[in-house]
Amino acid sequence: MAGLPSTARVVIIGGGVVGTSSLYHLAKAGWTDCVLLEKNELTSGSTWHAAGNVPTFSSSWSLMNMQRYSTELYRGLADAVDYPMNYHVTGSLRLAHTKERMQEFQRAKGMGRYQGMDIDVVGVDEIKRRYPFIETHDLKGALYDPSDGDIDPAQLTQALAKGARDLGAKIIRFCPVTGVRREKDEWVVATPQGEIRCEIVVNAAGYRAAEVGRMFGREVPMMVMSHQYILFEEIPELAAWSKEQGKKLPLLRDVDTSYYLRQEKAGMNLGPYERNCRAHWATPGDPMPEDFSFQLFPDDLDRLEHYLADAVARVPILGTAGLSKVINGPIPYAPDGNPLIGPMPGVPNAFEACVFTFGIAQGGGAGKVLAEWVTQGQTEWDMWSCDPRRFTSFASAPDYCVAKGMEIYGNEYAIQFPRHAWPEGRDRKLSPIHDRTKALGGRFDAYNGWERATWYARPGDDISEEATLTFRREGPWQQRVREECLAVRDAAGILDLPGFSRFNLEGPGAAEWLSLQVTGLVPKPGRIGLVYFADDKGRIVTEMSVVRHGEDQMTLITAAVAQWHDFEWLKSRMPKDAAFTLTDRTEDYSTQILAGPNSRKILADVCDADLTLPWLTHQETEIAGRWAKLVRVSFAGELGWEIHTKVGDTSAIFDAIWAAGQKHGLKPFGMYALDSLRLEKGYRTWKGDLSTDYSILQGGLERFVKWEKPDFRGKAALQNEKQQGVKKRFVTLVVENSGDCDAPYMSTLWHGGQIVGETTSGGWGHRIDKSIALGMLRMDLTEPGTAVEVEIFGDRFQAVVQKDEPLWDPRNERLRA
Repeated sequence: MAGLPSTARVVIIGGGVVGTSSLYHLAKAGWTDCVLLEKNELTSGSTWHAAGNVPTFSSSWSLMNMQRYSTELYRGLADAVDYPMNYHVTGSLRLAHTKERMQEFQRAKGMGRYQGMDIDVVGVDEIKRRYPFIETHDLKGALYDPSDGDIDPAQLTQALAKGARDLGAKIIRFCPVTGVRREKDEWVVATPQGEIRCEIVVNAAGYRAAEVGRMFGREVPMMVMSHQYILFEEIPELAAWSKEQGKKLPLLRDVDTSYYLRQEKAGMNLGPYERNCRAHWATPGDPMPEDFSFQLFPDDLDRLEHYLADAVARVPILGTAGLSKVINGPIPYAPDGNPLIGPMPGVPNAFEACVFTFGIAQGGGAGKVLAEWVTQGQTEWDMWSCDPRRFTSFASAPDYCVAKGMEIYGNEYAIQFPRHAWPEGRDRKLSPIHDRTKALGGRFDAYNGWERATWYARPGDDISEEATLTFRREGPWQQRVREECLAVRDAAGILDLPGFSRFNLEGPGAAEWLSLQVTGLVPKPGRIGLVYFADDKGRIVTEMSVVRHGEDQMTLITAAVAQWHDFEWLKSRMPKDAAFTLTDRTEDYSTQILAGPNSRKILADVCDADLTLPWLTHQETEIAGRWAKLVRVSFAGELGWEIHTKVGDTSAIFDAIWAAGQKHGLKPFGMYALDSLRLEKGYRTWKGDLSTDYSILQGGLERFVKWEKPDFRGKAALQNEKQQGVKKRFVTLVVENSGDCDAPYMSTLWHGGQIVGETTSGGWGHRIDKSIALGMLRMDLTEPGTAVEVEIFGDRFQAVVQKDEPLWDPRNERLRA
């Protein structure tokens, strides 16, 4: 066994498939001075008992990218590292019982085809042809993925480990990490074999990631589930079929019932995600053992009875087989079911690559992503879906993690409908006027834990969870959202918006430094401006509103979900000897949006502010005897203000505005209405229309680039892109005869039978009564009036490119009124 070196560039904690993949990809990137420390033997955590399925399917663009990469890596890995592996590419069938499931499959097919995968949606006859033992009487169809299959997890891990070692990286087994400390900008990692100093540490500790995280003062948002699967003895009919055909059956997933069924030699492997699931190590009376290497939980077959019965009815030959073995082992879950890959929040030179629910399928891609984070400080694909900073402190509460983890596990295969709000783990962060918005009929969803009204129901409206299980535009909300939009258009609306992330940037040199970070100009004192941050490749990192109070005194406002991401982006780029400071003030203030032609009249009744000040100005005033900041902007695209208040004063100020607004037609409006209103203005949303998948120029944001500035981050890359020619660009599309659904994120755009772009968001514009899609389109097709096709759940609809201006109030006359 190799001895512990005294130094390394990177130390990885954890020797499962993700840890070894990270080591392998770092070594491939030329970072060979890396060491992996494993508490026991490689694979001794969740990897050793994993079933080893390797799907590419996902409803997430970034996860599909990552899983696709895994399949491509695994196909050539044995030869690349000279290590034999059992990797069976059998293809898979995901069964659909409903129209909605078929719609989900059509969307996945479109995304997969865009990524170069031959995914297809097939009918019942094709299911039967590919899987002759199946009962199909109640099925609508299936998604067929020819790249799906299964791999031996232990062999995969050892192959990645061998590849890493051959390139010069080191693996130290039976070497648990007992602590870490920071000394002189280095990490000192303590083990029973001694200490190792390094620049960078990676937490790849799987279901023990929370334990490792605490060594860094980090509470990892995760819990541990008990996952069972059953192995069955040989089935003669299956053995005969496989011998005759020379292949295995496709992997079968009945996602509406919630299990997979896989051929295992001449037997079967049944793996349910049962709704009556169980969390482990979640209470003081059930602590995590000091060591659980290569161990399992006791069988709990009562939980599986329903799924076994359903599987036997679906594939009757399964009922003839004896039960061979039950595997019941721990797998970790984050509150949204996605892994954590990226910078460890608030901790310098530390990264996470942990909490993988589908570690075998995602391990290859995870290693690529983690290595890019470490070696380049950025990733090829926008990986916000896995970024540890997507969760803030509330999400680490153990009861929250357990509630959400069990909800995700029990609904692992559930369709992600756009209007459905998952019920667990709610009411974590409430607006000061939550009781008022709820009394007005507010229906809520959580945004970084903050409960915000999405729409306002009236008595008699269907507010059941079942009503939201649809992709259709129409639903109980649709008429109400229309009424809210038209109230904003014709009179006035007020939207409660708790949780806006806001940071105070102040002190000598603050404005000069900020100017180097943004592509455009920092607004003058007394003004507010929208600024964009690019990375060194010129890609869109984030947008913020800058409220400039004085020469070197500013408030930066950004999306609720961007709180930790944007704060860390700023903080990590500040000079160590900076005379200015950055302070997170998110929890101290709240916001309402007051918008509509009567909003000035309402404010005139409650304050003595100068309401003639133009668009993009701000001022302080008093409402109901309380301080308020009026900011003359409107994401709704009408005359309006953001009203920023101290949390404790918000209720009194809202009550005064609400009372004054009744004679002016004031109505509440929610996030669905705001989304419709912003689409009509072509306003972008973060991590949809704005992401590192696109450059500033591709995003149609050149008007926010001041080329004459001496320098700013990303300038060289953007100048080069401009010189070479932008390959695709942001467009607004009006979708004609769009049927009963609007275009979801990453719908494929077609022209002349070729894929030419993708949508980044879509919805119905109630002021213009049209279906709108925002997206990225091949540059030669961006002329206004050009007709393309947008694929919406498998059907193609004509969509027309619009002028580069808002669909509603194109000259912003109402906004500036």
